[in-house]
Amino acid sequence: MTARPLAPGDAWTLEIPRISRTTLALYAGASGDHNPAHVDIDAVRAVGYPDVFAHGMLSMAYLGRLLTDHFAQERIHSYRVRFAAITPVNAEPVCRGTVTSIEDGLAHLDLTMSLPDGTVTLQGSAVVTAN
Repeated sequence: MTARPLAPGDAWTLEIPRISRTTLALYAGASGDHNPAHVDIDAVRAVGYPDVFAHGMLSMAYLGRLLTDHFAQERIHSYRVRFAAITPVNAEPVCRGTVTSIEDGLAHLDLTMSLPDGTVTLQGSAVVTAN
């Protein structure tokens, strides 16, 4: 957890282990989201995708973990994301968070999840207590 006061430019990363088919199957079972796009290769190929891809909410959870790894839950005031691209099976994404400003004791963060080739799959923001 972050103990010192935050400053603009402070940054954190979280490297996600390879998102395997097992990861997707376990997440589908835990979340109840059994959409074929995430678990059925024949179904996704039938609509033009080469393979299954991660649940958007799984990606959001990983980005949320970046926050909770560094800030106690009571310090997190808001968390928002926008899905920008799919996260393919077997990807090893990286989550990043950067403090962009501090106003009235609150730190504003830019958040991203990206693939090794630089593709941003998730863009977000958060507001946390700065001290």
